[in-house]
Amino acid sequence: MSKNTQVLIDSLPEGKLSESNYKLVESPMPEASEGEVLVKTIAFAITAGTRAGLQGSASYAGAPQTGIVMNSLGVGEVIAGDNSSFPVGMKVQARTGWQSYSVHKTSELTEIPEGTDPLHYLGPLGINGLTAYFGLLEVGQPKTGETVMVSAAAGSVGHMVGQIAKLKECNVVGVCGTDVKCEKLISDLGFDAAVNYKEANFRQTLKESTPNGVDVYFDNTGGMILGSALFRMNTGGRIACCGVVSQYDTSSPEPGPKGIPGLLVNKRIQMQGFIVFDFASEYETARSEIIKWIDSGKLKILTDEVKGLEAAPTAFVDLLAGGNIGTRIVRLDLE
Repeated sequence: MSKNTQVLIDSLPEGKLSESNYKLVESPMPEASEGEVLVKTIAFAITAGTRAGLQGSASYAGAPQTGIVMNSLGVGEVIAGDNSSFPVGMKVQARTGWQSYSVHKTSELTEIPEGTDPLHYLGPLGINGLTAYFGLLEVGQPKTGETVMVSAAAGSVGHMVGQIAKLKECNVVGVCGTDVKCEKLISDLGFDAAVNYKEANFRQTLKESTPNGVDVYFDNTGGMILGSALFRMNTGGRIACCGVVSQYDTSSPEPGPKGIPGLLVNKRIQMQGFIVFDFASEYETARSEIIKWIDSGKLKILTDEVKGLEAAPTAFVDLLAGGNIGTRIVRLDLE
């Protein structure tokens, strides 16, 4: 245990992300100082939002840099340190990054209760699940019988947004990029309809799938899909702006959609951006409810796993091209 395997950002992408923007290295094993613990990574999540950090469009991520470990939220096991609150053997959630071992101040850790699957803290009980929960319920505020539209609906956040909307007795329409994903949303997750945005007749199909218009739109994509949603919104509708995945992996993002601010004014539409960290004080309340949904079988979790650090760059590039269903996780405990 003398080396730490890491994936570093070797160069910043110009245009689309490439595997060549990363390099795999062996570094000295980090050591925990007073008030810190050493964590061995079990797994980490790959999310589209971290691509924004590589282009400097996510203010919370800081300025993009090279020569550093690629950022990500992970779960791991405490293997060294003398803190009684985080003893050796405890499972934790931490910003591990793409590496085998990492050192953390205990204030930066979240304890994973015994008996809980650590991987759930990368999905339903982690940032993805909490984003779905608060973005829909606090920002979107769906009401029984309303129509909720979700873009990137087969992704890490979207597949949970749609199911939570169904739990709130809404009509749910998902938008994604393949017919296979559309079928899975309907047959496995209970969506009422799903539309492939890559079809030539997308706008007409979306219209047919939302005959009563859209009351809540959960936007993960921006771009053309947001533009299409705006023209389906009902008076008094709400748009929860979560992400703009259509803008991340390109040097020439699409222009903003038409109809703003005219449609917002005429239809009294509320369009609100949010960041999940705004709701940090309410995380445990949300987790308690999400656990009940999982245990009762009302919330199904889709996990898309790959094995090993060396697979992470390819897995990220593939995710940005729409290759994942559910939360993409890189597992190190299978190596």
